[in-house]
Amino acid sequence: MLYQACDHLRHKLLAAPLLPELSKSKGVKTLPVRKGDTVRIMRGDHKGFEGKIARIDRKKYRIYVEGLTREKVDGTTIFVSLHPSKVVIKSLNLDDGWRKKILERKKLAPKKVEEVLEKPSEEPLKVKEMAVEEEVAVEAKLPEKKRRTRRKRVTKKPATEEEKGKAEKMKKTRSRRKPAKENKGGI
Repeated sequence: MLYQACDHLRHKLLAAPLLPELSKSKGVKTLPVRKGDTVRIMRGDHKGFEGKIARIDRKKYRIYVEGLTREKVDGTTIFVSLHPSKVVIKSLNLDDGWRKKILERKKLAPKKVEEVLEKPSEEPLKVKEMAVEEEVAVEAKLPEKKRRTRRKRVTKKPATEEEKGKAEKMKKTRSRRKPAKENKGGI
């Protein structure tokens, strides 16, 4: 599923948790990482390292942090790749208006759920009452089940003279056939 996912789903899978202080202020626990976010590495060899996200690879589900590099055998330096679940977002890049709208929408979602839970409306009760009335009406309208009767077996009619003659001819033709050769002493 992961490696056949569409790009818009891959973006959502590249999510990381926010620091507790940041999550309280924004009202969100996790967000997909973006270029420019500051992150802290929480697991692995580079635990405790902080830096900005330089690049995101959606194909391999990896992020690259500025300053986190290693040297190859030939002497060139390359970025170390990390999975976003191993980091915590320390500060968000809010240059994009879309991301601000996402934060606002996610912040309002828990409040709507609380409102629905706090205010039980009278409509569900009316629906339940109507359902009970309908069940009573349906039960009253149901016809009584008919008693099942067994089918009588059909008896064969006595054979006519013509049918008897045909049956005798069939017996004679069968007896004229040559019997199959028996295999003598062979395997």
